Amino acid sequence: MNVTVKYFAVCHEMLDRSEEEMELPEGATLKTILKRLEEEWPEIAEFYEVMQMSVNWEYATENTELAEGDEVALIPPVTGGCDV
Repeated sequence: MNVTVKYFAVCHEMLDRSEEEMELPEGATLKTILKRLEEEWPEIAEFYEVMQMSVNWEYATENTELAEGDEVALIPPVTGGCDV
């Protein structure tokens, strides 16, 4: 099955892309995506405990099962701000 994975903040910076189509086996969960990303960038795992994840605009956990065409977002905490 194919899902769209969107990356925000430091995930976007580390992976050097804002989104990608990912082919996953049937029965895959968000954890399947996290493990795949960790193979490419092991450092990304340090954000997993504080990262928010969503599937189709609803908050999800790493055990959330995915379906064909789902849109996944990985949203790590954002720091900084604007000095006025």
